[in-house]
Amino acid sequence: MSTAPVRLSSWPIPLEPAPRLARAVGLGPDDLWVKRDDLTSFGGGNKVRKLEHLVAAGEAAGATVLVTTGGVQSNHARMTAAAAAQRGLRAVLVLTGEPSAARPGNLALDELFGARVVVCAPGEDAEERMAAVAGQLRAAGEVPAVLPLGGSTPTGARGYLACAAELAEQLPDLQTVVVAVGSGGTMAGLVAGLGAEHVVGVDTGAVPDPEARVHELATALGATPGALRLRRDQVGEGYGVLTAAAAAALRTAARTEGLVLDPVYTAKALAGLVAAVTEGTLRPGGRTVFLHTGGLAGLFGHPYATELAAAALDGA
Repeated sequence: MSTAPVRLSSWPIPLEPAPRLARAVGLGPDDLWVKRDDLTSFGGGNKVRKLEHLVAAGEAAGATVLVTTGGVQSNHARMTAAAAAQRGLRAVLVLTGEPSAARPGNLALDELFGARVVVCAPGEDAEERMAAVAGQLRAAGEVPAVLPLGGSTPTGARGYLACAAELAEQLPDLQTVVVAVGSGGTMAGLVAGLGAEHVVGVDTGAVPDPEARVHELATALGATPGALRLRRDQVGEGYGVLTAAAAAALRTAARTEGLVLDPVYTAKALAGLVAAVTEGTLRPGGRTVFLHTGGLAGLFGHPYATELAAAALDGA
């Protein structure tokens, strides 16, 4: 029997129409809605739904500290740090990549929330380092709860079963939900709750085999997912590298709806939605939901933010 989730945000999250964005991408004005999971607690983002279940399981096991991993601009790491602060726990974040004081982004919030940050050396295995850190904490008398990359376990993915139920209640005639795919748990929960035929995932390049990951997690939630609708055409040069299509999508969302996406996940997801409309797999006349999984803080830790600021000054 699963542990009841702790409450880390306010629910339900709004579902808002996006008529100007709909027209811009080739849909009818009543066709496109945005699920605003960027408005959850702790700076916004999808990870809080997963953390409600993961933190509950950790607390049930007597955890005193949450340990997780991700890139230096990880939204999941930032929200884990915030959740720990709210629950009276400590947090240790094992991060990979090159931190930059000039692009603080999520790193600034990690510090603000009181997390201890451990940066892996180039080429170091983050999972091994996280296991070593957890061992050191146990030796010091702590009880660590080790949360995997992106919080994507069957326990964490249960958060998006709840989101699927919210969506079904808010928009009973929805046909398709479009979502970025990182570590896979968000898409898996939606697939388990809504059916694979209603969910389009857009791979961002975070893991080598997202299809296998999503299928495994959805199956663990009791679903028989069948064929997944997973786009692999928006990864570009790799995870975290902004594509021209994603940059265009980011600007379009901002200039039609005042909607701020991030370069790593949601901009690529919207670019995937645009591509699906262009090729005819998403058509006008059906209700499509774009799941905004957050990531605003990550924008300010990305080189593209510097380009945007420079462009603004050039036009001043």
